[in-house]
Amino acid sequence: MTSSISRVLSRIGDGARSAARPRPRVVLWAAVGVIGLGFLVALELAARQYGVPGPITVQTREVIFAPQSGTVLYASMALMMVVLTWRQRFIGLAAAIGIDLVFWLVRWVVGAQMMFGNGALLVTLAWAVIAVTRRTGRERLLLLKGVGLALLLVTGRKTGYTWLLITSKSRPMVLDQYVATADHALGNPSWVAGRIVEATGTVGFRVLEFVYIQLAVAAVAVALYQLRHVAALRRFPSHHLVRTFLVIGLLGPGIYMIFPVVGPIFAYGADGAQWAVADLWPNTPPPLGTPAPMPFDEFTPRNCMPSLHTAWATAIFIHSRRAPRALRYAGTFWLIATLGATLGFGYHYGADIIAGVVFTVTIETALRSLARGWDRPGILLTTYGTAVFVAYLASYRYLSVQLAAYPWVFGPLLLLAMGSVIYGFVRITKKWEREAAAEATVRVPEPRREPQPELV
Repeated sequence: MTSSISRVLSRIGDGARSAARPRPRVVLWAAVGVIGLGFLVALELAARQYGVPGPITVQTREVIFAPQSGTVLYASMALMMVVLTWRQRFIGLAAAIGIDLVFWLVRWVVGAQMMFGNGALLVTLAWAVIAVTRRTGRERLLLLKGVGLALLLVTGRKTGYTWLLITSKSRPMVLDQYVATADHALGNPSWVAGRIVEATGTVGFRVLEFVYIQLAVAAVAVALYQLRHVAALRRFPSHHLVRTFLVIGLLGPGIYMIFPVVGPIFAYGADGAQWAVADLWPNTPPPLGTPAPMPFDEFTPRNCMPSLHTAWATAIFIHSRRAPRALRYAGTFWLIATLGATLGFGYHYGADIIAGVVFTVTIETALRSLARGWDRPGILLTTYGTAVFVAYLASYRYLSVQLAAYPWVFGPLLLLAMGSVIYGFVRITKKWEREAAAEATVRVPEPRREPQPELV
């Protein structure tokens, strides 16, 4: 009897200790939150060193003052609403529009800058308060996840602006001559695309400009489709487009600091003014020579290597493959148009583009592996994609003259390296999809046949 009581008490004690012990996922998210907050504070302090407000200050001001982009605020609110019922969505949207109308009227009366979006931000923050004060358990956690998703999109944009400022202030020398030299191996695609865009006139320019500026809106459209069942299932899918978007935006600016490049329209065009090598873009490809780091101004972002616009458009294309036909066509169009804009506007070299594609495919592989559990193919492809990306950067910096001297050899090799990463990704994702389909298949056993009674 005594031993039985001891065993019961021991089990109760073990249960209490396991309940008190934080779960690994909770600890992971807590660590991510602390690191993210520390990162924002560090960016805020770095921006203050250059005499400008950081992402925390800018985001706080947008509660009252005119936002930089009302479209992004409403798109982020739409992401938050995936956890709400339709009635709550209509109430939230009506409240956001009503608040914006009041703000618009007040700004019109006092002559302040006109912009919308404060209503969407205030409604998103209001749902955070409701989650803390009026919800409990899993419902609170789900609503906070929706609010966090919305605020991450907005904060990520503000963080990007601060990063760009830091690149322009902290990297006085740029490596455009190296990338432009290496780009000879690819046929100087920015110069070719620039002349094509000029030939299309105002209409072509406006279409590409709209696609380039509204990239986040296209991403939200695909993300809303992926998250359409969150309100019914009361949980988020293990992987979706927003995760890839945020990781691309987090890692990309770090590469800007390692490999600062301003782009052909600045380094070789009229927009570079006295800092440009010459006014060559887009009519005359730069002559071959010995590349060297070159000084540039303190306000043009060093945001070319890799092309994050291409990276994000590639992510939209990948995640739209399982969507309805209209979204698949839109994802394809957005990728093609983004490539045309990044090259045709002179913002990127061809070398930036292929690096951006490899960058995205590698990140997407790693995130899918993390969501489903790491296996050997996922580890190998993530490692291989990382190696190809590093090889790109090293070859642009140290072998650019050789790349340009033998374009018919190195041009196809550069494209083949990108194609090999894409091929590996397509192959491994199809394998994962087959395995997931096999696991989801419910095998119903065939009914056993009753033996026929024998005739007597």
